[in-house]
Amino acid sequence: MTEQPVEILLVEDNPHDVELTLRVFKKNHLTNRIHVVRDGAEALEYLFCTGAYAARNIEDRPKLVLLDLKLPKVDGLQVLQRLKGDPRTRALPVTVLTSSREERDLVESYRLGVNSYIVKPVDFDQFAETVRQIGLYWMLLNQPPGGGA
Repeated sequence: MTEQPVEILLVEDNPHDVELTLRVFKKNHLTNRIHVVRDGAEALEYLFCTGAYAARNIEDRPKLVLLDLKLPKVDGLQVLQRLKGDPRTRALPVTVLTSSREERDLVESYRLGVNSYIVKPVDFDQFAETVRQIGLYWMLLNQPPGGGA
């Protein structure tokens, strides 16, 4: 039996934000195939099929990477740099979803090739609505190159 490809890779170390994001996607029927990694090193292993994910096929890319910046082990900017610097993953859409309002993080993210930069709202309802809008756009409206994932 082959696994269906993951649609969203959620790179987030905050368990509360993970739980809320998963709940919003499920409630709005946006995707059933989300994979969560809790640090930047695990994200890179997943995306480049190394370590615990060595058996995964690199061609089975997610439709979207939701990337926090403030991560343990390897920070989000380093993950973004590796993703956008490799021809196998360069076209993968990446949305930074972070609590950082720092101008240098915003500027550096776009310099490295991020597709979208969103500051996490602190308010529960606003956070839920933001995640819902991200899912609607990337899962239903966005047209990736090549006619699909």
